[in-house]
Formats: sequence, structure tokens, C-alpha cells
Amino acid sequence: MFKSIKFFLKSVIFGSLIAGCGLYGVIASIALRIVGKKEYAQWTVGRAFYNSFSTVLGIKITVKNEERLHGLPAVIISNHQSALDILVLGRVFQPGYTVTAKKVLKYFPILGWFMLASGTFFLDRSKGEKARKVLENALKDLKSEKRGLYIFPEGTRSASTTLELLPFKKGAFHLAKQAGIPIIPVVVSNTSTIFNAKSKTFNCGEIVVEVLEPMPTTGLETNEDVTKFTNEIRDKMAESYKKLGFSTVRGEEVAAQVEDEVESTDINTDSDVEVHTEVTPLVSKD
Repeated sequence: MFKSIKFFLKSVIFGSLIAGCGLYGVIASIALRIVGKKEYAQWTVGRAFYNSFSTVLGIKITVKNEERLHGLPAVIISNHQSALDILVLGRVFQPGYTVTAKKVLKYFPILGWFMLASGTFFLDRSKGEKARKVLENALKDLKSEKRGLYIFPEGTRSASTTLELLPFKKGAFHLAKQAGIPIIPVVVSNTSTIFNAKSKTFNCGEIVVEVLEPMPTTGLETNEDVTKFTNEIRDKMAESYKKLGFSTVRGEEVAAQVEDEVESTDINTDSDVEVHTEVTPLVSKD
């Protein structure tokens, strides 16, 4: 019962922060367009959301190899897990980044206004030709303005409680090939330990993001080439995903440290050595 109440209250705060930052985003996007700095719109709103969310709800995101996110123009891809992905975007987004979104989101109050004002590319997936034209315009902007397009190649949220990726759709890779720009793979640790709507989980903790080496699209010519390229990147991301493992819940890391200290004490008690420092190895390197 308590877990469900906590999940509900935190979800209300989550939604309130999105609405508040969306309203800020409308104002910021208009102001940045006026001064000719529209590429900063989604970045500044993303950072505002991440900082406020992290402070209020106690979720921290650590990014490894963040400097790799700066090589624009590029298509940035990431694993897609849950509603918490929006927090990851807030932390990972750099100036010049944007996203594609379903056309229906354009009509949502506040959020839709912000997305319109900040240069989001809206896709009507029921009309393939119109969607292709939108993406062609996106490619022109990417190259001419040195921007980044963030895409989730899994196509849908996995909501996975295991360290497995869904199959990748090849749209992002075809776009990168057509534009002649690299793919930047971004891997996010499994967040189901922190947020999971099905089990009503909403904890404090730390999410780890690893940015892999950018992958150039030069030399890709045929559909078969793109398929191999897609599978190669997915394999690299899957390997990183398993290494990153599950996001750390606040308190569990402390408990693990206490358990390690208890085990260390037991080992030391049975030994002939009476004094050990923190740097004393418990296992011989020989």
C-alpha cells in the first residue's frame, strides 16, 4: 500500500515538473528564437528539468565519455526503457540536439507548445510520404546547422527488467547514411530498479549512461550494408548494457558496503594479523 502511494505521489511531482519546465520551455524557446539561438532551446529546458527532478526526486545521472556527444552533426541513438527516458534526455542533450515525435503531441497543451517552439520534428506515421518529407527537412537542418537528432531505434519502450535490448529498426541508420553523418550510440543502465510502472517502483538512486565511440557511415551503400551496420552497433550497445547492469538504488549501495565490511571483519578475525587498513588487500595478487 505504501509503495503504491509513494509511486502515485512521486508520479504527480514528475508530471508537475514536466508541465512547469514545458511552460518555461515555451518562453525560453521564443526568446532564443528572437536572439537567433534556437539551438539552445531543448538543451536549456532539458537541463532545467534534470536539475529540478534530480533535486526534488533524488535521481542522479552519471555520463561516461560525455565529450563524445559534442561531435555534430550526428544521429544519436539510445535504448528506450520507460517514462524516465525523458530525464535521461534532460541530462544527455547538448546544444543543437532535437528529437522526432508523434504528430499528436503537437496538440498537447504546454508540452506541445514547447516542442513546436523549440524545433521538434513531428511525424505522422500514418502518412509515410509526409513523414519522409519531414525527415528530409530534418537532414538538411542537421547538416547545414550542425545539429544532432536523437532517436530510439527500438521504436517503443521496452519496460524491461532484464539486460536485453529489443530489435533495432533501421530508420535512424538509413537517415545517417543518407546524410553522410555518424551515429553516436548512447547506452543507459537498466532503470527498472528505480522506475517501473507495472510494479509501482519509484526509488531514488543513480543511473549510469555510457557514450560509445561514434560510428561513421562512410562506405555504406546497399541495404545489406545498413543491416550489417545496424547489427554491429546493436551488438556493441548490448555488450555495454550488460556491463552497466542495473541502476543503483539509494541505500542498496550502502547496504552492500556494510555487508562487505562485515565479511572483511570476519576474515580479519580469523587471521593472525590484528590491524588492517582500508587499503589492505583481502585477496593476494599472486
